[in-house]
Amino acid sequence: MLNALLWAAAGTGFTALMTALGAAVVFLFRHRSSPALHRVMLGFAAGVMIAASMWSLLIPAIEKAQEQNVPGWLPAAGGSLIGIGFLIAMDALLPHLTPESFHLHNSPSRTALLVLAVTLHNIPEGMAVGVSFALAAQSGDPALLTAATALAMGVGIQNFPEGAAISLPLRQEGMGRFKAFLIGAASGLVEPVFALLTVLMAGTVQPLLPWLLSFAAGAMLYVVVEELIPEANLSQGGHSGTLGVMAGFLLMMILDVALG
Repeated sequence: MLNALLWAAAGTGFTALMTALGAAVVFLFRHRSSPALHRVMLGFAAGVMIAASMWSLLIPAIEKAQEQNVPGWLPAAGGSLIGIGFLIAMDALLPHLTPESFHLHNSPSRTALLVLAVTLHNIPEGMAVGVSFALAAQSGDPALLTAATALAMGVGIQNFPEGAAISLPLRQEGMGRFKAFLIGAASGLVEPVFALLTVLMAGTVQPLLPWLLSFAAGAMLYVVVEELIPEANLSQGGHSGTLGVMAGFLLMMILDVALG
């Protein structure tokens, strides 16, 4: 058990560090940029989240459900609906967004939804890494340890654009660079926490993993459709927002497929 905890802590420590490094990209911007770049960054965040919800969350959820002899569509659809419903409820509790309120300085609703969605996405990723290291420690098979290490490295590399996907839009809204960095970096800290919890509860958590992955996917897709894409594609913005979506989607898809 101790070895599994140490391995999981090291693996997800790397993934959290990569999230922080991605968030640190915000320090490259010395001044507030143009509205066009603002839309590109929002679009980029949307593209990253769409690809992550598909390749990092829904497809693994379907595969893990089938390994448990459960129809793959059941947790994929059911978990997504729960995730969407959860963020609809959160949106109702927060001040409702309008196109006008979106431009207010540090809109609390939009900021909270964006950070919450990416953080929820990081939770099942940390759990997946934790399960991998728990299985490797229990079996003593070097091949499983190699696979768990590769998974941690893949998740970490994918986390780099996700950290940027939080900090850059927050900076474009006028938030200070250091605060935007801290929020982006903090979204990755849930991975070590939930990895260690998963190692301690490996037998009880693993059957729920398909539902947790799908829950995070539904939450991310809700934020993308409700908030990011509409704002990134304002009529006066030309194609900058759309190009940002495509860039973020393609980058995350390449990382997921190449490292999957």
